Amino acid sequence: MDKRKGFTLIELLVVIAIIALLLSILMPALRKVKEQARMIACLGNLRQWNLIFSMYLEDNSGKFFTGFGNNGYWWIAQLDDRYESYKQNELWFCPKSTQPQYDEHHNFTQRLNIFSAWGIYTRDFRGVSDLCWDGISGSYGLNSYLLDNQAPPSHTFEDNIQVANFWKTPHVRNAANIPLMAEALRFDLWPQDNEGPADNEFAAWTANHMGRCCINRHNGFESVSFCDFSARKVGLKELWTLKWHRTYNTAGMWTLAGGVTADMWPDWIRPFKDY
Repeated sequence: MDKRKGFTLIELLVVIAIIALLLSILMPALRKVKEQARMIACLGNLRQWNLIFSMYLEDNSGKFFTGFGNNGYWWIAQLDDRYESYKQNELWFCPKSTQPQYDEHHNFTQRLNIFSAWGIYTRDFRGVSDLCWDGISGSYGLNSYLLDNQAPPSHTFEDNIQVANFWKTPHVRNAANIPLMAEALRFDLWPQDNEGPADNEFAAWTANHMGRCCINRHNGFESVSFCDFSARKVGLKELWTLKWHRTYNTAGMWTLAGGVTADMWPDWIRPFKDY
């Protein structure tokens, strides 16, 4: 008589337990690999922007945008059809931040958080056609102290900005420590060394400009490009050590050199590396 031996209940439970154990070990590693891939893709976008900016600078005597209109910060409007790469929409977005806060009719589409993209901006936005552009949104912002402006912008976030602080060109000393573009909740960035991070990491939309740049999309890091046309991941607290404008204090109150202490940081950012 042919007797076929099958699995006993205990054997099946042991196999299931082993599989569950292996999954518990592998899943964090897989999540880490997935996050690394997103960071690589994010940095790749900024490297493409480096090429776009280098072409613009070559065509404009090494100088950056002059801003646009009286506001002096609508730099994207100056990227004309010669720079076809900027129209490839994927270059505007970190892979973890692809949903704009508004649709093309400027209707609010989602709750604002660090994974929201700015825009969509169109030519009928605010009804001011000469200050806007067609269907642009993204999750990176320009260090606007690079603009070749003759006057500071008019909106209220930048009351203390002096034109003398502007770089106007990337061809300066220590360019490797001067941010060009960074992940952000605005397309224009005007950080000050005395500005701290958002108290609530998911409410950074209502924060100051450093707060709108210091956003935790990549486990304590974010993607930043620099005026030497490099791009690398930067620790969130490291943002305060970068030379945003000519008189920016890289040893200010939010750095180790400036005496920052753990209790000064909001709870969400406190565990990350100090600089």
